[in-house]
Amino acid sequence: MFKRSHIETLTNRVKEERKFIQVVMGPRQVGKTTLVSQMLENISIEHHFESADAIPNSNATWLQQIWESVRLRMKAGNIAEYLLVIDEIQKIDNWSEVVKQQWDRDTREKINIKVVILGSSRLMIQRGLTESLAGRFETLYLGHWSYAEMESAFGWSKEQYIYFGGYPGSASLIKDEDRWKNYIKDSLIETSISKDILMLTRVDKPALLKRLFELGSLYSGQILSYTKLIGELQDAGNTTTLAHYLNLLSDCGLLGGLEKYAGNVIRKRSSSPKFQVYNNALLTSQDDKLFEDVVVNAKEWGRLVESAVGTHLINHSISERYNLYYWREGNEEVDFILERNGKVVALEVKSGQKSDNTGMAVFARKFNPSRMMLVGTGGIPYDEFLKINPKELF
Repeated sequence: MFKRSHIETLTNRVKEERKFIQVVMGPRQVGKTTLVSQMLENISIEHHFESADAIPNSNATWLQQIWESVRLRMKAGNIAEYLLVIDEIQKIDNWSEVVKQQWDRDTREKINIKVVILGSSRLMIQRGLTESLAGRFETLYLGHWSYAEMESAFGWSKEQYIYFGGYPGSASLIKDEDRWKNYIKDSLIETSISKDILMLTRVDKPALLKRLFELGSLYSGQILSYTKLIGELQDAGNTTTLAHYLNLLSDCGLLGGLEKYAGNVIRKRSSSPKFQVYNNALLTSQDDKLFEDVVVNAKEWGRLVESAVGTHLINHSISERYNLYYWREGNEEVDFILERNGKVVALEVKSGQKSDNTGMAVFARKFNPSRMMLVGTGGIPYDEFLKINPKELF
């Protein structure tokens, strides 16, 4: 079975002396539970795995009961250390307060219970961590699968990855494209929106949120003003509502909205977002066109290539902690701007015959970036770029 590189990091942390709660978070269906299960097979520590997926969200006492049962097992078996793993923790109301109470009690009483918690809503997990668990945790973010991982695990070509994206659970379905598209839409998109957003956050207009996701995904890689977006959506409300819904979709690893880069100038939140899916499957599964048709259509294929480069950058921006923007001024544009520790990298994606780009030259004169890169025609081949960790660009 294929193992993601994160398993080594998590295993090493769990084997250390009890210091921090380990928090594994990321979108649905990227292998968080599988990764932890693989890790449990590799360690000799006694452990207990529980999932809150089927527990009523009001039942915070369930967490306390799990913790107490582990303490009893340790006492009865004279066990020196124990590992408690809780999956889908964001489903439990007030989970962070309960975890804090139990963790602090073990610390005071010198009970060596190590803890790993998993969650698929980055928003709900981070809110709980910052509100109650400050100084008590470390995070490990699992993003969508990269081209290198899909190639290694399933033997995918670069074309297959560009079109079908990086959901490992869907890999066996790609020969039946209708079935694959239905799986992505029903089992992944609908479940993520329903369970990770609508069940956990107040959304006054759920139909609007879903329509925003559909439209934003189809426009992945394109800049679209909120004003124009309102014209595309019925019952759209205001731009603040749309921006809020886009943040919710981004926190669940579905659809992001990149802001315009403005250097040291205070950025205006009202700038038109550049839509970017976190996984190309979220884009292609909603389109009527088939793989064999898109791969020979230069314009359509170019759009997918740029979106795939964007998925690579936006997923790593969370784990590698850099900021990701776009830049445009008049008719001049640069596809992606990466910013970390004062260093700026400008990146343009070209998949057609021409590789000229006046926008890059204008951007260079204005902002003097640390590095400028061209991916595709005239630059580094996009399949090679998709195997690079973007933090290496700094």
